[in-house]
Amino acid sequence: MKIYTKTGDKGKTSLIGGTRVSKSHLRIEAYGTVDELNSYIGLLSDQPVNKPHLAVLKEIQDRLFTIGSSLASDPEKSKMKIPDLLETDIALLESEMDKMNAVLPELRAFVLPGGHSSISFGHIARTVCRRAERMVIALQEVDFVADLVVQYLNRLSDYLFTLCRAMHQDMDIAETPWQPRMDKK
Repeated sequence: MKIYTKTGDKGKTSLIGGTRVSKSHLRIEAYGTVDELNSYIGLLSDQPVNKPHLAVLKEIQDRLFTIGSSLASDPEKSKMKIPDLLETDIALLESEMDKMNAVLPELRAFVLPGGHSSISFGHIARTVCRRAERMVIALQEVDFVADLVVQYLNRLSDYLFTLCRAMHQDMDIAETPWQPRMDKK
């Protein structure tokens, strides 16, 4: 089987269910952003500091494929059985955040992203996750998207922020608090 089909050469693609839409369609933007996020999660998984988190990161990547398949389906025409996102998927993220937060110092200020390339990759993943969430919400305003998809992406961005904080601690790199400049008048 060839990887190229030439069916998208005129700017259209097919959803699961056969519906042809523009490649700039909001549904395509949403699942394309989830795919981008999944790639950043892969990059994050490749960071040596994240060895203790590999199983969870792999689970996240799997769930992102689940979300992508849901978003790639025409809710009115697809008869294909796709994997389900479950409340337990969200509970896993919450549980992992609780474990990390139990050993992290209290957050007293906004922190600047960065400090090490591994941490920066995590913050990029977090911001792509937030963009995916915004895209999915925009899609949900005009077409069906399961509420759990929005909830999962919301919780995932929180998880990624917490993971970045944990990486700071694991690598013994101080977080940089944001120091807002205030005009002295």
